[in-house]
Amino acid sequence: MPPPDLSRRARKILHAVVSEYLRSGDAIGSRTITRRHSIQLSPATVRNVMADLEDLGLLDQPHTSAGRVPTESGLRFFIDSLLTVRSLGPKEKEEIRQRFDELKGATDNLDDVVRRTSKILSELTMHAGIVLAPDPAMQRLRHIEFRPLHGGKFLCILVTTEGRVENRLIEVDFQVDASRLERIHNYLDELLGGLDLNEVRQRVLSALGAEKDRYDSLVADALRLGKAAFDQAERSADVVVTGQANLLDDLGRADPSYVERIRNLLRALEDKEIMVKLLDQTLDAEGIRVFLGAENSFDALGESSLVAVSYGPEERPIGAIAVIGPMRMNYGKVMSIVDFTADVVSEIISEL
Repeated sequence: MPPPDLSRRARKILHAVVSEYLRSGDAIGSRTITRRHSIQLSPATVRNVMADLEDLGLLDQPHTSAGRVPTESGLRFFIDSLLTVRSLGPKEKEEIRQRFDELKGATDNLDDVVRRTSKILSELTMHAGIVLAPDPAMQRLRHIEFRPLHGGKFLCILVTTEGRVENRLIEVDFQVDASRLERIHNYLDELLGGLDLNEVRQRVLSALGAEKDRYDSLVADALRLGKAAFDQAERSADVVVTGQANLLDDLGRADPSYVERIRNLLRALEDKEIMVKLLDQTLDAEGIRVFLGAENSFDALGESSLVAVSYGPEERPIGAIAVIGPMRMNYGKVMSIVDFTADVVSEIISEL
């Protein structure tokens, strides 16, 4: 549904109600709005506007005598149309950079960066930090090497430009002279270096299908080994989650369904396929994505919010970072932290 066309007065009152609710978690009354916000209206007028906002589905009144709380639609309107996300200050940015400092020069392994990022997000926001590691098929090949085992089996070692090392066990039905492997490695590095793994597969298949009779035996062996290695290049879910314990406080122990909700949420976080499907949506989007409650499309996340953004080259993101917490979170702060952290991670990866 398109967002409602609200008057300036209604926008100010909705902004005040949502801001107060996110801060306190309580239903917000008209006197709180007039007392704490620069709204020059009587409490009675504010109540009338709040009633109109309730009719539009943006606010809800839990009890007849209580104030109002935002609905999911109200939170969505607030985030999309009313929230001003401030940039982090110099000290805040420096603190995040310092948390990554120990990785500089100490690792060329992308997995170390992914684990560190998840931990930093959790510590800074006090929610759960989630990092979707780069899809192996999107990483660019730096080096390929085959080590003979026995019975026609080889260990294929793939090294990407992002510093990831992947081992694949392959089996072929033809003989390969071990003394020629170094030349095979050099040929494949020159043919395939700099391509992402999807492009590598396509290049190998294309080369195999063209002018087969003109290949010498070394090229033929190299291409057939390459085909065996990249035929199995399926995406493997690789998600790192840190700070699940923070969720114990996020959902509120007073809720009688607390234990079951926590159990379902933690189970969802352990299901990497769910996280991959959700965060994959961020790779195709511009800027920060905020998934609220039922928008997650996964029942276990129905009372949680997820703030996510992609990282890597701007024209070709390779992964995503996110924070998951309650729907009553400090969106402005969390969005700023997630956005800047993604910039730092992108810088680090570009230097690996």
